[in-house]
Amino acid sequence: MRGRRTSAPAVLGVLTAILVTAVAGPAAAPRPAQALDNGVARTPPMGWNTWNTFGCDINETLIRQTADAIVDNGLREQGYRYVVVDDCWFDPNRDAQGNLQAHPQRFPSGMKALGDYLHSRGLLFGIYQSPLDQTCAQYFDTFPGSTGSLGHEHQDARQFAAWGVDYLKYDWCSPTGTIDDQVARFAIMRDALAATGRPIVYSINPNSIHSKTGPQRDWSDVANLWRTTEDITNAWNTGQTNGYPMGIQNIVDVNVPLAGHAAPGGFNDPDMLEVGNGGMTDTEMRSHFALWAMMAAPLMMGNDLRSANTATLNILRNQHLIAINQDALGRQAVQVSHDGTRRVLAKRLGNGDVAVALFNQGSSTTTISTTAAAIGKTGTSFTLRDAWTNGTATTTGAISASVPAHGTVVYRISGGGTTDPPPPTTFRLRSNSAGRCLDVDNSQTANGTGALVWDCHGNANQRISQNGQTLRMLGKCLDVPLDAANGTRVQIWDCHGGANQQWTFTGDGTVSNGRFPALCLDVNNAGTANGTTVILWTCHGGTNQRWSRV
Repeated sequence: MRGRRTSAPAVLGVLTAILVTAVAGPAAAPRPAQALDNGVARTPPMGWNTWNTFGCDINETLIRQTADAIVDNGLREQGYRYVVVDDCWFDPNRDAQGNLQAHPQRFPSGMKALGDYLHSRGLLFGIYQSPLDQTCAQYFDTFPGSTGSLGHEHQDARQFAAWGVDYLKYDWCSPTGTIDDQVARFAIMRDALAATGRPIVYSINPNSIHSKTGPQRDWSDVANLWRTTEDITNAWNTGQTNGYPMGIQNIVDVNVPLAGHAAPGGFNDPDMLEVGNGGMTDTEMRSHFALWAMMAAPLMMGNDLRSANTATLNILRNQHLIAINQDALGRQAVQVSHDGTRRVLAKRLGNGDVAVALFNQGSSTTTISTTAAAIGKTGTSFTLRDAWTNGTATTTGAISASVPAHGTVVYRISGGGTTDPPPPTTFRLRSNSAGRCLDVDNSQTANGTGALVWDCHGNANQRISQNGQTLRMLGKCLDVPLDAANGTRVQIWDCHGGANQQWTFTGDGTVSNGRFPALCLDVNNAGTANGTTVILWTCHGGTNQRWSRV
């Protein structure tokens, strides 16, 4: 949820009471989440959300007009069905029985009547709430009240079902609580929705204001959709790694490595679409849509559809990309290659085809190439269908295109046999001396975040994907400064393919740097405690420089 950002120290005192209430007692005690199998979101949901364009400035007339625009522009037939009313729809006060109420001036007909109208138009009804005592708008004092679901989960779930709600967006919006607290609290509403007997898509965001826990686990046991990043904004690149606000390029860097979490019923959510909101070129908006389609992301429009121009509608109604996004296998594209500028993603489809995206992250036109074998196709003859032009070509295996700056060419490859694209080699590095794994400090994703050793676990801040000689963690590359010397701490940085991001594994288990081949990954002073820093030091083959892939 977007809003002004206040520093954590300034808000922690205010929210202490909230956190104590949120995490105290057996109802919210961390417990293993039960697998979510609620029969919905078998493919990524498609629809429209109020927030990106309208924020808190919403009312029932706007929602009904937008519903009509979805139908009139042929978007419903393309699959856009969920109309999600985000924050600020409610009366600031619950009624005498503690029930949520529609805002009397904004939604005078009530939420049940609004849901009935959407259903009459062949659409589905989505609504917003928060698991603590305030929604985001209330937290930032842009809307009065404290009407979050804390302590009212089952009551609110029953109310949503009675109103005909089909989709719930549930937004943490607090710096308080551990990831275990979040899992437990989100699970309460998951179970409350299930108890209503109504099929309701459950979409969560653990990242608002909070440390970014979205990428740290597979949330498919808790929700149908889970936000992986901070809020999107209408820009290509904001320079953020996973902080407010996020540009398209920044989100892609975070979301791509999480492909293994996506499956029918549960999808990574890189946030709503900014297509049609200006601020990006047509090429960038087309890339935005194409990459969201490839990443099996929910396609939730965020523009004013009542005034959408032809170029915007042509992007949103691209049947080829929608078909790739809505493929029944429910897979997210995996990364085949990435050299810091040219990125290749491949998505296996249910009929044996493979969709491949050739994405140019650079600032000038470049040729991007891959092969049928690299994306998981076997055989000697293939047909390439361009998702933008609908043109076709044949190939014996080469796949290539000239791609403009920030552009994405998508081909659907048919013919031959199909296997899964060989994934990047993924592993952890365990220090032979410390018995602990190389770890990105506190799962932070800012450029310059240092490496250390910590007890080995399965979280993303210890998972390494090797592409060539680069070692990628949390969407970044393992890196050393250009002036590194003995004792310089190893860090993560935006991938750029430079020699200081290249690493060589030797037969004795040491790992040397491409720019400084005489320097090796080293556990500082042969320390063994959690938090011991990982540095560069003259290669000597000692046990504190030996690493094992695990």
